[in-house]
Amino acid sequence: MTLRTVLVLLVLMLPWTASAQQTAEKSEAYVVDTGDAWVDAQLQDINHYAERYPDSFLDEVARYAGVSRGYIAALMYTHGWQAGDIYFACFWAHAIERGCRDSVQAWSRAVPEEGQPKRWEDVVAALPVTPTNLHWRALRHAIVASHDHWDRPIKLDATLQRQLGDRAQRQRAASNPAPSGR
Repeated sequence: MTLRTVLVLLVLMLPWTASAQQTAEKSEAYVVDTGDAWVDAQLQDINHYAERYPDSFLDEVARYAGVSRGYIAALMYTHGWQAGDIYFACFWAHAIERGCRDSVQAWSRAVPEEGQPKRWEDVVAALPVTPTNLHWRALRHAIVASHDHWDRPIKLDATLQRQLGDRAQRQRAASNPAPSGR
């Protein structure tokens, strides 16, 4: 293949690649149903964050959910996944000690009843690990930590406020980790 052919192919792919990015229109149309209203609201906010800061979003998921940046970038840019769905798939998998690909494949295989939207709540129930309160807690804590990393405001419910404290308390705890029980 000549250099000219490669350049022509790249130019032809630009509009397709741009349309796969997280946009305000995609975020406004995003509806998520995990079964947890607080998590749903945060995933919608994560979509909006990823519109402006896609690299920071990808770095966060790669670093803290332990997923290849290339894999999640392909989900976003090539397959047109919503940022909130990527975040949920990878951090839920992390919480249940599975690979992100397991969640992604389960989401991709899910076929809702006719006329019904695809829901994460149904996908989570179909995964081989029965969801527990500890899994949801781990996910919620990860969401708070991501917002703190991004220096993004987040409103905690009463339970999270008791568990994690306010932002200043979370920052102090992060800078002074508890000694290990050796």
